[in-house]
Order: sequence, then structure tokens, then C-alpha cells
Amino acid sequence: MTLIKSISGIRGTIGGAPGSSLTPLDIVKFTYAYCEKMKERRPKAEGERYKVVVGKDARLSGDMVEQLVCGTLIACGADVVKAGFASTPTTEMAVVFENADGGIILTASHNPKQWNALKLLNERGEFLNAEEGAAILECAEKEDFTFAQVDDLGLIEERDFTDQHLDAVLALPAVDVEAVRKAGFKVVLDAVNSVGGIIMPRLLERMGVECICINCEPTGDFAHNPEPLPSNLVELSESVVANNADFGISVDPDVDRLALICENGKPFGEEYTLVSVADYLLSRVYDEALKTGKQADEIAAPYRMTTSSNLSSSRALRDVTERYGGEYSAAAVGEVNVTTRMKECGALIGGEGNGGVIYPALHYGRDAMVGVALFLTNLAYKKMKVSELLATYPGYVIAKNKIELSDSALIDRILEEVKKIYAEEDINTIDGVKISFESRREWVHLRRSNTEPIIRIYAEAATQQAAEALAQQVIDVAEKIIG
Repeated sequence: MTLIKSISGIRGTIGGAPGSSLTPLDIVKFTYAYCEKMKERRPKAEGERYKVVVGKDARLSGDMVEQLVCGTLIACGADVVKAGFASTPTTEMAVVFENADGGIILTASHNPKQWNALKLLNERGEFLNAEEGAAILECAEKEDFTFAQVDDLGLIEERDFTDQHLDAVLALPAVDVEAVRKAGFKVVLDAVNSVGGIIMPRLLERMGVECICINCEPTGDFAHNPEPLPSNLVELSESVVANNADFGISVDPDVDRLALICENGKPFGEEYTLVSVADYLLSRVYDEALKTGKQADEIAAPYRMTTSSNLSSSRALRDVTERYGGEYSAAAVGEVNVTTRMKECGALIGGEGNGGVIYPALHYGRDAMVGVALFLTNLAYKKMKVSELLATYPGYVIAKNKIELSDSALIDRILEEVKKIYAEEDINTIDGVKISFESRREWVHLRRSNTEPIIRIYAEAATQQAAEALAQQVIDVAEKIIG
């Protein structure tokens, strides 16, 4: 049994004893704390109501968790808008649609079916920052609860925001529905038996794309490991080839991550989902600048020709950005860190190398629907196969390793020593230590785990062998430090 409490929310396995897994008691405590801190963050006059949107993915424990969360919120005097089965980005946007004071998403993202979680949103439909998350954790541990009197209990209403979300995606100037419709694409979708099986076929239908569905019934009984990695997408790859489809689409249970399969059944690569979308958006602004003679930043306004992703994401995004004369800005790992950096630098597009596309013109959150819509538009314009499109991007491979330690105090020592050893290289310390070997266009990133005495080590190079060798080089250094 597992329960992980962090500044980004609470997640764990269902069943077991309170404090050691995600039990009803833990859910109530955490929801109460969220509501209390929401009221402190957004003070209102007496008699004014608070409103919270609650959405869930299709996992088996969803109904149980939803009832506990909604019951606790109304017991705290907050009105609830139940979005029902809703993707994470749909719930995020629903907070804005409803002018709500916050939102709670019931999803454990790519974790297996025995997991669930509460992900917490502010009034902008964005994840809470570290300080806000820490305050909720502290409040929950105090267990000093006071609930509303009977006349002050909140109310519950139910709304489906799916079409409102899709309307906003399809209304984007960068999404060309007519071009996609004329291209006559055929795709295969693997929605891993969750809410992607509801919203994604609806999007594809509205764009005139033929969709062959596998694992699209939202039963929550996942047909395979729900993380959209190549090893879990064998059925999708085979179906793409068997159906002579243009490409395959895979999403995780809450539909904020997007992985694609080429027409030949080979992975497009999660890292390249964001790269391909950024390439399209940057080229769109660049071409308009050439045509009109205006500055690219003027055309991109209110954004700039800037992109951002976290330190553990592929260098390919930086390369593609610089190809169009743009600037790349790195962020610490974590969606809220990426969105914060994007706002600071006015990024046109950003996200994470796990298939997370964040397009500020829609909202500041990872969104597989906008990722698919932009990818389809790019493909319609380029008039090439998906494998051919992939070949136009810089080719990199990331190796993922870790060092397990008996004492978490060793982590800081290792990171400090590694910085000294590689002091002549380009070093970034906003999140652990990232060492970039510019002459070789390689990098290695060491960062601490938030939950275990572990250092995660990601390394990128032109080949798997070179990436593994670079990671091992740093692991050897760390082991010498440990002694």
C-alpha cells in the first residue's frame, strides 16, 4: 500500500489503513484542507458562495473518491459542479468556464488501476504552486476541522464540458479543420479504457478524421499498463499497420499526455510530440514574418518566438526553436514549473517530453486534444507520412537511470561534487544538476526524487549507446563519491 503526499496533491493505492494508502479518511482530510486554503486565498463577503469543479477519469475507484470529495466540499459550504468523466485539461478549462474558485481532478494519470489521486487547481484552472501545496499539507495534518451548519451546506450540479472544451480547441486560428478534413486521414486510437475514449473520438469526428478505436470503452479496467510508452503500445502499433492507418494515437487515462505511432508501426516518440507541434507553430509565425516583413514577435503577440520545456526533455525542442530564430528557455521538472517559466518568457508553446503539450493560446495545461488538432493540421499542410515528418527533426535518444541510496543526505553531497568535477561544462542548477556538453550536443541531468532516497539520471545523445555511456560515466563518478 502506498500514500504519497506532495505539494502537487495526494495520490496512493486504494484500500488499507489511513495514512498508508488512499483511504476515505485521507481523502476527506485533504479535501477539507484544500477548501480551507481556497477560502483564505480568495476571501469573500458574507453570503457569497464558493464554487469548485470536480472531474474524474474512468478508473474503478472514481465513483467512491468523487462521492467523498463532493460530500466534503458541500460540508465545507462550497458549491460543487460535477464534470463527471472529464479529461484533466477539460476540468482545468471548466474552472474558467464556470468562473469557479478552484477545481479538483480525480486521476492518478498514468499510474495503474489500483491508484487514484486528487490534483488541485486554482481559480485559473492551473495547478497550485509549491507554497500553496505545502500549506494544504500542513492544514490536513492538523485535523482541526469545522464544517458548515445545515443552512450553509453547498449544492451540487452536474455539467458536461466536453463539447465546450472541443469548441475552444477547434476555434483556434492555428487549427485548420477544413485542411484536415480534405486530407482524409485515418487513425487508430488507444484510449486505455478511460475518458480519452469519450472525448478523443468526438474531436476526430468533428475534424473529419476516420477513427478506429481500441480500448476506448471507459471501464477503468485498463487493457494494458496505462503509461503511453512503446512497450505498452504493441497492440496499437500492430493495428496501425493492419488498418493501413496514417498514424496511431495513444493517451493516458486523464488525456494530458499524447504519444503517436508512425504509419509503419514504429513509435514517433513521446519527446517528439511537443517538438512537432512547436515546429508547426514556429514555422507558421516565421513564414508570416517573411511574407509581411513584420517582426516574428509582433506576429506571435501576445506571445514571443520562445519555447520552454523541463530540463529532462529533449534538446530537439531547442534545436527546432533556434532553427526559426527563436529562443529556448528551460524549466525545473513539474508542470507548474514549466507553465511558470512559460509565462515569464512569453512562450508561444511549451510542455514536457512525456508527450505533454501546453499551448497558452488555449490554456496553461497539458492537453492531448490541442496536441492532436495541431499535429493533424501540420500533417495536412506538410503532405508527408508521419515517419517522414519525424525524419525532419534532430535525432536524439534519452537513457533513464537512477542511483538508489541508503541515506538521502548523500544526495546533496553527490550533486555538489558532480558540479565541481564538470565545472568547465555548461551547468544548470535550477533543478538538481544538468550538465550540457555543447560541443557534442549531449547532456546529463541529475535530480533528487521527491519521495525516495534516489537520484534520477537522464542522459541524451545521438544514439542509445552514447546516452547510456554518458549516464554510466556520471553514475561511476557518484559511486566514487559514495565510496
